[in-house]
Amino acid sequence: MSTHIQQSTLDFLVQVIQNNNRDWFNANKPTYIEAYEDVKSFGETLMLRMSEHDNIEKMKQYRIYRDVRFSKNKVPYKSNLGGSMIRATKWLRGGYYFHFEPGNCFIGAGFWSPNSADLSRIRQEIAAAPDELRDIINDKTFKKYFGILDGDKLKTSPRGYAKDHPAVDLLRYKQFLVSHKFTDKQVTSPNFVDEMVDTFRAIRPFFNYMSEVLTTDANGTPIE
Repeated sequence: MSTHIQQSTLDFLVQVIQNNNRDWFNANKPTYIEAYEDVKSFGETLMLRMSEHDNIEKMKQYRIYRDVRFSKNKVPYKSNLGGSMIRATKWLRGGYYFHFEPGNCFIGAGFWSPNSADLSRIRQEIAAAPDELRDIINDKTFKKYFGILDGDKLKTSPRGYAKDHPAVDLLRYKQFLVSHKFTDKQVTSPNFVDEMVDTFRAIRPFFNYMSEVLTTDANGTPIE
């Protein structure tokens, strides 16, 4: 079980950036497998640690191959390795993402593409009681790790809400995301998994809020 990412994994990704073609990659396939297994081992350690304080259903690891069928960018390989963790049961909403790339290592979490029903319910709750979400995103721990709530926004208020609504700044969100960057030195340090777990734990008040909103109706009754 690995508690950090090996420097050799980042070094391999540097080489991918410099030699992003199939001939080079095929000649260096064993090194890719080593890097992939390194991230997999770290991910398994991370999942075990996360399961101590959250209910994690499964981890998904992403491969390096790009789907170029509908992309103008035809380079065949990603310059990163990573994965995601899904929380278990319909009562626990939100997911965790981790991304390892030389000079651009980070974690992300939140709600990337909420469906229309979920987005409507979130806005309904924000409009009725915006202070609860404001307290979470203005908390010093949230700000320490994530700075601000991120995600795409509408240019104006959503349909059905006044442009001068006191919570219009929150109602405009179409996504609800957080992220935190790590240096390459942090990622390869022996106890990096501790830093990652602490960072993910800092998301929990936000996830707890969203989980309660998305599993209850406007009266607070659980949705079956």
